[in-house]
Amino acid sequence: MQAQELEKLIKTAIPDAQVEVRSDDNTHFEAIVISEAFTGKTMVKQHQMVYAALGNRIASNEIHALSLKTYSPQDL
Repeated sequence: MQAQELEKLIKTAIPDAQVEVRSDDNTHFEAIVISEAFTGKTMVKQHQMVYAALGNRIASNEIHALSLKTYSPQDL
């Protein structure tokens, strides 16, 4: 999976999100996601929203590892 594909999946599920995804090998990813939808939610809930956008791609090992940072605009 390419970083751009991962970014598109997240933006589709969280339309207002600002997303930056990086990967050197297309299986280990770093993502920063900023969304108003995260406001008032715990970090766990924010991460669950992102993981839901990825469907079974982690379970199927298409995404081997994901380092995730999530923020609401107010957190910045």
